[in-house]
Parts: sequence; C-alpha cells; structure tokens
Amino acid sequence: MRNILPFLTRVPVKGDFEKAREELWAFPLVALVSSALPTLVLYLRLPLGNVLALLALYFTIGLLHLDGLADWADGVMVKGERERKIKAMKDVNTGIAGLFAVVMILLLQVYSLGLVPFYGLFLAELNSKFAILLALATKKPLGQGLGAYFMGGMNRKQLVLGMAFYSLLIFPVVFLEPLSIFSSLGLFAGIYTLHVSLKNFGGLNGDCLGAIAEITRAGTLLVMAFAGQ
Repeated sequence: MRNILPFLTRVPVKGDFEKAREELWAFPLVALVSSALPTLVLYLRLPLGNVLALLALYFTIGLLHLDGLADWADGVMVKGERERKIKAMKDVNTGIAGLFAVVMILLLQVYSLGLVPFYGLFLAELNSKFAILLALATKKPLGQGLGAYFMGGMNRKQLVLGMAFYSLLIFPVVFLEPLSIFSSLGLFAGIYTLHVSLKNFGGLNGDCLGAIAEITRAGTLLVMAFAGQ
C-alpha cells in the first residue's frame, strides 16, 4: 500500500512509481489513512466539526480530485461533438460549470457531515476509493496519462482482492450498525458518473477518476444523511 499512498494522499511517504500500479488492490485500504484525521474531528464533536472535518479531509488527500471534478464538469456541460468536450475538459481554465460542480460537492458534503455519525466519512471514503478501482477495471483509458498507466496494471486478481478488502472493511461497521449498509448505495453515484464519462468522452482519464471519487463520496454522505445514519 505504501507505493499507492503518494498518488491518493498528501501523506509524506516515498512510493515507487513502477510498483504503484501493482498495488491497485489496496485502494480500499487507503480509506483508513485518508479518513483518519477527519473521523477523529467528527468523533470529538468539535464546534463546526463538519467544516473542520472536511478541511481535514482535503488536507489529507489534497485538491487534485476536486480539480479533476471541475475539469470533468466543464467537459460534460459543453455542447457538441466528443472532441469538443474533451478539449474543454483539458482546458487549463475553469469554467462556470466546473466552479458550480465544486461548490455543490463541497456544500453537499459539509451539510451531510452534520447529519451522519462520526464513522460516516470513513464509509464515504471507502466507497470513493473503491469506485476508482471499479473505474480502472473498465480498462477504457482516454489518452496516455496516469489513468491509462494504472489501467495497464489492472487485472482480475487486483479487482477481486480490492473487493475482498472493501468487504472486510465495511463488514465490522455494518455488523455494529446494520443501517450503515445503506452507505453502499453511494457507489451508484460513482457508477453513474462513470457512465456519463464514457458517454461524453469515450474513455476515462485522471479528471474522470477525480470526478468519480468526489461524486461517490458526496453521494454516499447524502444517502447516509437521508437514511438517518
């Protein structure tokens, strides 16, 4: 797992770029690291804990996925042919669609965090990381970037191991709090984002993966808030 951490978090560990794509199965395990600090903030019930927890999350994982979400939204909202959409997604300037998407995702998360138990962010991060793994399993790269590199290392063994670790991590929470099983419905937000990405761009790049991660997390928290968990 050490080699994959630098790509998904800001944790100061050195990873081997060549070995990173051999550890795709560890994506669910990364949720233990990425959610640790924000979960602690929620557990301590600090004033404005939901805001502080979200800040702690992005302090841990960085803003790369949020940036990808903004680019993805700009591309999706452009009318016209696929090439035009891809060009808009790769544009270094962020448009109004990207800004709107980022603001909405942040608002959904910060308000949902005030309505879910302290372990809610762990489940949301678990779904977020697992959704990226599922996206890589499609083996439909767009371009030759980091997304394509990781897809090149994806295989059935890595997917099965990732599914096993996802199940092992979610089981204790569901055993203690059965209603938390509803959190798994948040994966449908990521699956829908994956569908939209393939429909609009014909493949997946780093921006698409970032959007899948962000929308899955927000979707999971929203589902848990509505479920009363």
